[in-house]
Amino acid sequence: MLDRISATQGHTLIELLVVFGIIAVFAGTAVPVFTNLLLDSRRNAAITTALHAVNLARQLAAIRGEPIQLCGSHDQRECSGRADWSTGLLVAGQGEVPRRSLPLGGTARAPSLRSNRVAVSFEGGSGSASPATLTVCDRRGAVAARAVIISRSGRPRISDRDASDRPLTC
Repeated sequence: MLDRISATQGHTLIELLVVFGIIAVFAGTAVPVFTNLLLDSRRNAAITTALHAVNLARQLAAIRGEPIQLCGSHDQRECSGRADWSTGLLVAGQGEVPRRSLPLGGTARAPSLRSNRVAVSFEGGSGSASPATLTVCDRRGAVAARAVIISRSGRPRISDRDASDRPLTC
C-alpha cells in the first residue's frame, strides 16, 4: 500500500497567484499600446475623410465649372457656419450640384475637427481654393494632432505643424 502514491489534482494557490501576476503585467503593458493604436486609427479615419472631402470639392469645382463650398455641418444638409466641423463635412454647390455629406462621428470618442475658416470655397473651372487648415485632435492633445492644410491651388497635405510651421494647438 505504501507504493501507491496518489496524484494531486489541480494547482496550488501560489501557482495560480504567479500566473495571475504574469497576466496582470502583460495586460498592464498591452492596454496603453492598444489604446494608442485605436486613437491613431480614429484620427487617421478623420484625416482620410477630410482629404476625401477636399479632393471631392476640388474635383467638382474643376469639372462642373461652378464654385463649390466645403464646410462643417451638424445636420448633413446645411453648413453650420461654425469652425467646429466635428460632426461632419458637407460638400455643396449652387444649381444642380448635389450636396454630399461625409459624417465624422460626432461622438465623445471621435476626434475633433476644427477649421480656421467657416467654409472653404473652391473656384469653378480651376479648383483653386481659399487656403485653410483643418486640425484633427483627440484626447492626447497637441502631441498627436494632425492638420490637413489646403493650399491656394486646392491641394491638401497632411502635417503635424500648421501652415506657418508652428506647432498645432487643440
